[in-house]
Amino acid sequence: MKVRGTVEFRDVEMGVWVLVGEDGRTYQISGGRSSLLKEGQQVEIEGDVDGAAVSVAMVGPVLKVRAYKVL
Repeated sequence: MKVRGTVEFRDVEMGVWVLVGEDGRTYQISGGRSSLLKEGQQVEIEGDVDGAAVSVAMVGPVLKVRAYKVL
């Protein structure tokens, strides 16, 4: 799946990076390089939602990054 949106840092537990999609859904980002994790950056992420993943942050489904591009 491909999701476009804005990268944000949420100060939950130890901190977590999320993608706030253009559709309003929030995904916890799993994987990717440090160049992806920049507050306010507009990106398109290609990846898969990991339905089996459990997260302490509980900010949304975990999106495992396969590829991404900065918009």
